[in-house]
Amino acid sequence: MSTIQFNRIAIIGLGHIGSSIARAVKELRLAGELVVTDGSAAIRTRATEIGLGDRVAPSNSEVVKDADLVIICVPVGKCGDVAAEIASHLKAGAIVSDVGSVKGPVTREMAGHLPKTIHLVPGHPVAGTEDSGPDSGFAELFINRWCILTPLPDADEAAVEKLTTLWRTIGANVETMSPDHHDLVLAITSHLPHLIAYTIVGTAEDMEKVTEAEVLKFSAGGFRDFTRIAASDPTMWRDIFLANKDAVLEMLGSFQEDLSKLTRAIRRGDGEALFDHFTRTRAIRRGIVSLGQDSSHANFGRPLEKLPQDAKPAAPVVSK
Repeated sequence: MSTIQFNRIAIIGLGHIGSSIARAVKELRLAGELVVTDGSAAIRTRATEIGLGDRVAPSNSEVVKDADLVIICVPVGKCGDVAAEIASHLKAGAIVSDVGSVKGPVTREMAGHLPKTIHLVPGHPVAGTEDSGPDSGFAELFINRWCILTPLPDADEAAVEKLTTLWRTIGANVETMSPDHHDLVLAITSHLPHLIAYTIVGTAEDMEKVTEAEVLKFSAGGFRDFTRIAASDPTMWRDIFLANKDAVLEMLGSFQEDLSKLTRAIRRGDGEALFDHFTRTRAIRRGIVSLGQDSSHANFGRPLEKLPQDAKPAAPVVSK
């Protein structure tokens, strides 16, 4: 049984990630009191109905009162506004974190609003499904997934360690890096793949009008995977691309160069070039599986009790 790590934890934003954190904190009893809120009155009502927190606060300013840890789980485009709103209501010594997929500009904006008595330790749990809303979360979401912390150079070491301990307790592996390096890494591992998925599914939608829905009717596994990614929250991803545009554009340029090479290989009938490229990419996939960051099952990352018995993924292999 886990022990209380914070007297009071406040969570702002009860979408997929926020509601998953809330469930993990409650199940492991990591807070003396867990207080949650959301900008939507309907979501606050639903949070009360399903018991996401010990208490559901009516506003951001109310939820952070006397909190030792505040986790902001809103789209990155709203993080700065939330930081400004709660700044004068935070108690001295509180830790403020977030879960956004963009760290550089978001961290700088948040830091500009928060008082010096507050410890800002930005974070990004690299986990999630395409689902959204307070009912989509589950406590097991972060098990064996990575949470990247991006503290500024002058961050309080004790605050960073306390947040690291929390994430490890709810199952995550923790890595620290600079905010700008994080954004470059995530541009290629997350943001660009989402942009490609949105593009391909949009192209298929146009084709559907020509093929009388055959594109959707005969979707193969690859296209279904793209539709899953493209079903992610549009508000969140709009804000991510706008906030991390420099890194995304840099990675997009590299991708376009590689795509041009493959285009030339296909046009020229260069089977050797295609085979070599596909061999390298296959090895990357196997590496991801061997590190426990995915499995051969499509439902990897979802709670096992919600899966059919024959679909439960094998225990992940973790590198030593």
